[in-house]
Amino acid sequence: MEQQVLKGTTTVGVVCADGIVLASERRATMGHFIASREAKKVYKIGDTVGLTIAGSVGDAQQIVRYMTVESKLYEMRRKESVTIKGLTTMLSNVLNSNRYYPYSVQLLIGGVDKNGPGLYSLDAMGGMIEETKAVSTGSGSPIAYGVLEDNYTEGMNVDEGAELAIRALHNAMKRDAASGDAISVVKIRNGTFARMDDEEVKKYRKSLN
Repeated sequence: MEQQVLKGTTTVGVVCADGIVLASERRATMGHFIASREAKKVYKIGDTVGLTIAGSVGDAQQIVRYMTVESKLYEMRRKESVTIKGLTTMLSNVLNSNRYYPYSVQLLIGGVDKNGPGLYSLDAMGGMIEETKAVSTGSGSPIAYGVLEDNYTEGMNVDEGAELAIRALHNAMKRDAASGDAISVVKIRNGTFARMDDEEVKKYRKSLN
């Protein structure tokens, strides 16, 4: 019997003037079966750094544990936080070194460091791209991109970016069966990593219907 792998799907990252927004829906699937309606896909890996996952949940969770530890060790040794680019390069090397037995993931790393807001996307082979506006990964990303590209504006703040991310995911969830249920949103700015309240997200989603 073929073993089914728990998978996550659509995620979104938005670069804002004052920070970064990371968001995802919460559905996890095993083939055509909805295995979870509360899957966690946005993780904190540093005081002002987050990571989103699309793909194999098990692979992604292992990566999250590794990167969280490495981030803390760097801070202890250097007495300063690792930059977003430095952290992304480290993860890119890990993914590339496992290319013959690759992690089945698409990842976004975003946050704020001494250089300002930064957002990067990574594929399973370790390819990294610096994103300057908005990005989406996972099966619902083609639909999410339509909303992101149509509504993104230069200089938008984190609150506006959060609304855009919710709108993009809301529309993706309407058409992509592997994406659904609730939405998680994280706002990173002013040295803080803050998750939006579920009720606030639901209220904004109701205004979109």
